[in-house]
Amino acid sequence: MKRLLLLLTIAFGALFFSSFLKTKPINKERLGEMLFFDSILSSDYSVSCASCHKPAFAFADTVAFSKGVGGRLAARNTPTVMNVAARDAFFWDGRAVTLEEQALFPIANVNEMNLPIPEAVKRLNAHNTYRQLFYKVFRQYPTAKNLGQALAAYQMTLETADSPNDRWLNDEPNGMNEQQVRGRELFRVKAKCFECHFSPDFTVDDFRNIGLFNGKNYNDSGRYYATHQAADIGKFKVPGLRNVAITAPYMHDGSMKTLREVIDYYNEPNAIVPDAIGRDTVLLQPLHLSEAEKQDLEAFLHALTDDRFTQKK
Repeated sequence: MKRLLLLLTIAFGALFFSSFLKTKPINKERLGEMLFFDSILSSDYSVSCASCHKPAFAFADTVAFSKGVGGRLAARNTPTVMNVAARDAFFWDGRAVTLEEQALFPIANVNEMNLPIPEAVKRLNAHNTYRQLFYKVFRQYPTAKNLGQALAAYQMTLETADSPNDRWLNDEPNGMNEQQVRGRELFRVKAKCFECHFSPDFTVDDFRNIGLFNGKNYNDSGRYYATHQAADIGKFKVPGLRNVAITAPYMHDGSMKTLREVIDYYNEPNAIVPDAIGRDTVLLQPLHLSEAEKQDLEAFLHALTDDRFTQKK
Protein backbone atom coordinates (compact mmCIF):
# COMPACT_ATOMS: atom_id res chain seq x y z
CA MET A 1 0.00 0.00 0.00
CA LYS A 2 2.83 2.39 0.89
CA ARG A 3 4.58 1.57 -2.39
CA LEU A 4 1.37 2.30 -4.31
CA LEU A 5 1.02 5.62 -2.50
CA LEU A 6 4.61 6.51 -3.36
CA LEU A 7 4.11 5.63 -7.04
CA LEU A 8 0.92 7.71 -7.19
CA THR A 9 2.70 10.60 -5.52
CA ILE A 10 5.54 10.44 -8.04
CA ALA A 11 3.09 10.31 -10.94
CA PHE A 12 1.12 13.26 -9.61
CA GLY A 13 4.36 15.12 -9.01
CA ALA A 14 5.42 14.68 -12.61
CA LEU A 15 2.15 16.15 -13.83
CA PHE A 16 2.45 18.99 -11.31
CA PHE A 17 5.95 19.91 -12.48
CA SER A 18 4.94 19.79 -16.12
CA SER A 19 1.88 21.99 -15.60
CA PHE A 20 3.62 24.41 -13.25
CA LEU A 21 6.66 25.00 -15.42
CA LYS A 22 4.54 25.61 -18.50
CA THR A 23 2.60 28.41 -16.84
CA LYS A 24 5.20 30.08 -14.61
CA PRO A 25 8.85 30.92 -15.32
CA ILE A 26 11.16 29.54 -12.67
CA ASN A 27 12.75 31.86 -10.13
CA LYS A 28 13.36 31.73 -6.39
CA GLU A 29 9.74 32.54 -5.54
CA ARG A 30 8.27 30.02 -7.97
CA LEU A 31 10.65 27.31 -6.78
CA GLY A 32 9.54 28.03 -3.23
CA GLU A 33 5.92 27.79 -4.31
CA MET A 34 6.51 24.39 -5.88
CA LEU A 35 8.14 23.13 -2.69
CA PHE A 36 5.37 24.62 -0.53
CA PHE A 37 2.74 22.54 -2.30
CA ASP A 38 4.82 19.38 -2.74
CA SER A 39 4.59 16.45 -0.31
CA ILE A 40 8.19 15.49 -1.10
CA LEU A 41 9.25 17.33 2.06
CA SER A 42 7.34 15.00 4.41
CA SER A 43 8.79 11.68 5.50
CA ASP A 44 5.99 9.55 4.04
CA TYR A 45 5.03 11.89 1.18
CA SER A 46 1.63 12.45 2.76
CA VAL A 47 1.58 16.18 3.61
CA SER A 48 2.98 19.44 2.29
CA CYS A 49 3.29 22.90 3.81
CA ALA A 50 -0.03 23.72 2.14
CA SER A 51 -1.75 20.82 3.92
CA CYS A 52 -1.79 22.94 7.08
CA HIS A 53 -1.39 26.41 5.57
CA LYS A 54 -4.46 26.31 3.35
CA PRO A 55 -4.55 29.06 0.68
CA ALA A 56 -8.34 29.47 0.85
CA PHE A 57 -8.10 30.34 4.55
CA ALA A 58 -5.32 32.92 4.32
CA PHE A 59 -2.74 30.15 4.59
CA ALA A 60 -3.93 29.09 8.05
CA ASP A 61 -5.81 25.92 9.00
CA THR A 62 -9.43 25.33 9.96
CA VAL A 63 -8.84 23.10 12.98
CA ALA A 64 -7.33 23.74 16.40
CA PHE A 65 -4.35 21.47 15.73
CA SER A 66 -3.24 20.45 12.27
CA LYS A 67 -2.52 16.84 11.35
CA GLY A 68 0.97 15.89 10.29
CA VAL A 69 2.42 12.59 9.12
CA GLY A 70 0.70 9.55 10.56
CA GLY A 71 -2.14 11.71 11.84
CA ARG A 72 0.03 13.24 14.56
CA LEU A 73 -1.25 16.56 15.88
CA ALA A 74 0.74 19.76 15.97
CA ALA A 75 1.40 21.20 19.41
CA ARG A 76 -0.18 24.59 18.62
CA ASN A 77 -2.66 26.17 16.26
CA THR A 78 -1.34 26.79 12.76
CA PRO A 79 -0.79 30.53 12.19
CA THR A 80 -1.12 32.20 8.82
CA VAL A 81 2.03 32.64 6.75
CA MET A 82 0.61 35.66 4.95
CA ASN A 83 1.90 39.18 5.59
CA VAL A 84 5.07 37.95 7.28
CA ALA A 85 7.68 39.70 5.12
CA ALA A 86 8.20 42.46 7.69
CA ARG A 87 8.22 40.23 10.77
CA ASP A 88 11.30 39.54 12.89
CA ALA A 89 10.04 36.63 15.00
CA PHE A 90 8.12 33.52 13.97
CA PHE A 91 6.01 30.82 15.59
CA TRP A 92 3.91 31.45 18.68
CA ASP A 93 7.04 31.35 20.86
CA GLY A 94 9.31 33.29 18.50
CA ARG A 95 11.90 30.54 18.28
CA ALA A 96 12.82 31.48 14.69
CA VAL A 97 14.09 34.96 13.87
CA THR A 98 14.16 34.77 10.06
CA LEU A 99 11.75 33.42 7.48
CA GLU A 100 14.50 31.17 6.14
CA GLU A 101 14.94 29.61 9.56
CA GLN A 102 11.19 29.36 10.13
CA ALA A 103 10.65 27.51 6.86
CA LEU A 104 12.75 24.52 7.94
CA PHE A 105 11.21 23.89 11.37
CA PRO A 106 7.96 22.22 10.20
CA ILE A 107 9.86 19.93 7.83
CA ALA A 108 11.96 18.50 10.66
CA ASN A 109 9.23 18.54 13.34
CA VAL A 110 8.26 14.97 14.21
CA ASN A 111 4.58 15.90 14.62
CA GLU A 112 4.41 17.76 11.33
CA MET A 113 6.46 16.64 8.31
CA ASN A 114 8.95 14.50 10.24
CA LEU A 115 11.79 14.72 7.71
CA PRO A 116 15.26 15.60 9.05
CA ILE A 117 16.69 18.46 7.01
CA PRO A 118 19.75 16.46 5.83
CA GLU A 119 17.34 13.82 4.52
CA ALA A 120 15.22 16.48 2.83
CA VAL A 121 18.30 17.86 1.08
CA LYS A 122 19.35 14.36 0.03
CA ARG A 123 15.87 13.67 -1.33
CA LEU A 124 15.83 16.88 -3.36
CA ASN A 125 19.28 16.16 -4.79
CA ALA A 126 18.07 12.72 -5.86
CA HIS A 127 15.11 14.30 -7.64
CA ASN A 128 16.30 15.17 -11.14
CA THR A 129 13.86 18.04 -11.73
CA TYR A 130 14.43 19.74 -8.39
CA ARG A 131 18.18 19.29 -8.68
CA GLN A 132 18.13 21.09 -12.02
CA LEU A 133 15.78 23.83 -10.83
CA PHE A 134 17.84 24.59 -7.75
CA TYR A 135 20.93 24.90 -9.90
CA LYS A 136 19.13 27.17 -12.34
CA VAL A 137 17.92 29.47 -9.54
CA PHE A 138 20.84 29.40 -7.11
CA ARG A 139 23.71 28.16 -9.29
CA GLN A 140 24.11 25.36 -6.80
CA TYR A 141 22.34 22.13 -5.99
CA PRO A 142 19.91 21.79 -3.05
CA THR A 143 21.24 22.64 0.40
CA ALA A 144 19.57 23.39 3.71
CA LYS A 145 20.31 27.08 3.19
CA ASN A 146 18.82 27.46 -0.28
CA LEU A 147 15.85 25.27 0.63
CA GLY A 148 15.00 27.76 3.38
CA GLN A 149 15.66 30.66 1.03
CA ALA A 150 13.29 29.32 -1.63
CA LEU A 151 10.44 28.68 0.80
CA ALA A 152 10.97 32.08 2.44
CA ALA A 153 10.96 33.82 -0.94
CA TYR A 154 7.54 32.35 -1.73
CA GLN A 155 6.12 33.34 1.66
CA MET A 156 7.31 36.90 1.07
CA THR A 157 4.98 37.09 -1.93
CA LEU A 158 1.93 36.40 0.25
CA GLU A 159 1.27 40.02 1.15
CA THR A 160 -2.21 41.55 1.09
CA ALA A 161 -3.21 45.22 1.00
CA ASP A 162 -6.61 45.30 -0.72
CA SER A 163 -9.18 45.34 2.05
CA PRO A 164 -12.03 47.75 2.91
CA ASN A 165 -9.84 49.16 5.67
CA ASP A 166 -7.01 49.85 3.22
CA ARG A 167 -9.36 51.65 0.86
CA TRP A 168 -10.89 53.67 3.68
CA LEU A 169 -7.44 54.79 4.83
CA ASN A 170 -6.58 55.83 1.28
CA ASP A 171 -9.91 57.64 0.71
CA GLU A 172 -10.78 55.24 -2.10
CA PRO A 173 -14.23 53.94 -3.09
CA ASN A 174 -15.67 50.78 -1.50
CA GLY A 175 -14.01 51.33 1.84
CA MET A 176 -15.54 50.63 5.23
CA ASN A 177 -19.17 51.17 6.10
CA GLU A 178 -20.36 53.18 9.11
CA GLN A 179 -20.48 50.18 11.43
CA GLN A 180 -16.91 49.20 10.54
CA VAL A 181 -15.71 52.76 11.09
CA ARG A 182 -17.31 52.71 14.54
CA GLY A 183 -15.61 49.39 15.17
CA ARG A 184 -12.26 50.87 14.16
CA GLU A 185 -12.63 53.59 16.77
CA LEU A 186 -13.45 50.97 19.41
CA PHE A 187 -10.45 48.93 18.28
CA ARG A 188 -8.20 51.96 18.73
CA VAL A 189 -9.54 53.25 22.06
CA LYS A 190 -12.10 51.54 24.30
CA ALA A 191 -11.35 47.93 23.33
CA LYS A 192 -7.59 48.56 23.71
CA CYS A 193 -6.77 46.33 20.74
CA PHE A 194 -4.43 49.02 19.40
CA GLU A 195 -2.17 48.52 22.42
CA CYS A 196 -0.80 45.39 20.73
CA HIS A 197 -2.24 45.29 17.21
CA PHE A 198 -0.92 48.22 15.22
CA SER A 199 1.38 48.82 12.23
CA PRO A 200 0.17 48.01 8.70
CA ASP A 201 -0.14 44.33 9.63
CA PHE A 202 -1.75 44.97 13.04
CA THR A 203 1.02 43.47 15.16
CA VAL A 204 3.89 44.89 17.21
CA ASP A 205 6.17 41.83 16.85
CA ASP A 206 6.03 41.46 20.61
CA PHE A 207 5.04 38.76 23.07
CA ARG A 208 2.19 39.22 25.52
CA ASN A 209 0.45 37.18 28.18
CA ILE A 210 -3.27 37.60 27.50
CA GLY A 211 -4.29 35.32 30.36
CA LEU A 212 -4.41 31.92 28.70
CA PHE A 213 -1.99 30.38 31.18
CA ASN A 214 -2.77 29.09 34.65
CA GLY A 215 -0.44 26.12 34.89
CA LYS A 216 -3.40 23.72 34.89
CA ASN A 217 -5.85 23.41 32.01
CA TYR A 218 -4.01 26.26 30.28
CA ASN A 219 -0.45 25.04 30.69
CA ASP A 220 1.48 26.02 27.56
CA SER A 221 4.32 28.24 28.78
CA GLY A 222 4.73 29.83 25.33
CA ARG A 223 7.71 32.14 24.87
CA TYR A 224 9.40 30.59 27.91
CA TYR A 225 10.26 27.49 25.87
CA ALA A 226 12.39 29.65 23.55
CA THR A 227 14.02 31.95 26.11
CA HIS A 228 13.87 30.00 29.40
CA GLN A 229 13.19 33.32 31.12
CA ALA A 230 10.61 33.14 33.91
CA ALA A 231 9.16 36.49 32.83
CA ASP A 232 8.14 34.93 29.51
CA ILE A 233 5.95 32.19 30.96
CA GLY A 234 2.53 32.38 29.32
CA LYS A 235 3.57 34.92 26.70
CA PHE A 236 2.83 34.35 23.01
CA LYS A 237 3.60 36.26 19.86
CA VAL A 238 1.06 38.95 18.99
CA PRO A 239 -0.37 37.76 15.65
CA GLY A 240 -1.10 40.09 12.76
CA LEU A 241 -4.80 40.62 12.10
CA ARG A 242 -4.97 40.95 8.34
CA ASN A 243 -7.53 38.41 7.06
CA VAL A 244 -8.25 37.38 10.66
CA ALA A 245 -11.93 36.76 9.90
CA ILE A 246 -11.07 33.70 7.80
CA THR A 247 -8.35 32.15 9.98
CA ALA A 248 -10.48 30.58 12.73
CA PRO A 249 -10.02 28.96 15.18
CA TYR A 250 -8.07 31.44 17.26
CA MET A 251 -5.36 31.67 19.93
CA HIS A 252 -2.26 29.50 20.21
CA ASP A 253 -4.38 26.54 21.27
CA GLY A 254 -7.22 27.08 18.79
CA SER A 255 -9.61 27.19 21.74
CA MET A 256 -11.82 29.97 20.37
CA LYS A 257 -13.88 29.10 17.32
CA THR A 258 -15.21 32.51 16.33
CA LEU A 259 -14.24 36.17 16.40
CA ARG A 260 -17.15 36.77 18.73
CA GLU A 261 -15.65 34.33 21.24
CA VAL A 262 -12.37 36.24 21.04
CA ILE A 263 -14.13 39.57 21.61
CA ASP A 264 -16.10 38.16 24.54
CA TYR A 265 -12.88 36.86 26.05
CA TYR A 266 -11.05 40.19 25.79
CA ASN A 267 -14.12 41.99 27.13
CA GLU A 268 -13.83 40.04 30.38
CA PRO A 269 -10.96 37.49 30.41
CA ASN A 270 -11.39 36.82 34.12
CA ALA A 271 -14.79 35.28 33.41
CA ILE A 272 -13.13 32.56 31.32
CA VAL A 273 -9.75 32.09 33.03
CA PRO A 274 -10.17 33.53 36.53
CA ASP A 275 -6.91 32.05 37.82
CA ALA A 276 -4.61 33.27 35.02
CA ILE A 277 -0.96 33.77 35.94
CA GLY A 278 0.87 36.86 34.71
CA ARG A 279 -1.92 38.37 32.63
CA ASP A 280 -0.90 41.62 30.93
CA THR A 281 -1.90 44.77 32.81
CA VAL A 282 -3.86 45.96 29.74
CA LEU A 283 -6.34 43.15 30.44
CA LEU A 284 -6.71 43.41 34.20
CA GLN A 285 -10.06 45.23 34.04
CA PRO A 286 -13.16 44.37 31.95
CA LEU A 287 -13.69 46.48 28.83
CA HIS A 288 -17.44 46.86 29.44
CA LEU A 289 -18.31 46.63 25.76
CA SER A 290 -22.03 46.70 24.99
CA GLU A 291 -23.64 44.24 22.61
CA ALA A 292 -23.74 46.87 19.87
CA GLU A 293 -20.07 47.69 20.43
CA LYS A 294 -19.10 44.05 20.18
CA GLN A 295 -20.91 43.81 16.86
CA ASP A 296 -19.21 46.96 15.58
CA LEU A 297 -15.80 45.67 16.61
CA GLU A 298 -16.37 42.36 14.85
CA ALA A 299 -17.51 44.21 11.74
CA PHE A 300 -14.22 46.13 11.71
CA LEU A 301 -12.22 42.92 11.96
CA HIS A 302 -14.05 41.67 8.86
CA ALA A 303 -12.96 44.87 7.11
CA LEU A 304 -9.36 43.59 7.32
CA THR A 305 -10.10 40.76 4.88
CA ASP A 306 -8.39 41.11 1.53
CA ASP A 307 -10.48 41.14 -1.66
CA ARG A 308 -8.89 37.93 -2.89
CA PHE A 309 -10.86 36.06 -0.20
CA THR A 310 -14.18 37.86 -0.65
CA GLN A 311 -14.59 38.33 -4.39
CA LYS A 312 -16.66 35.68 -6.12
CA LYS A 313 -14.84 33.63 -8.67
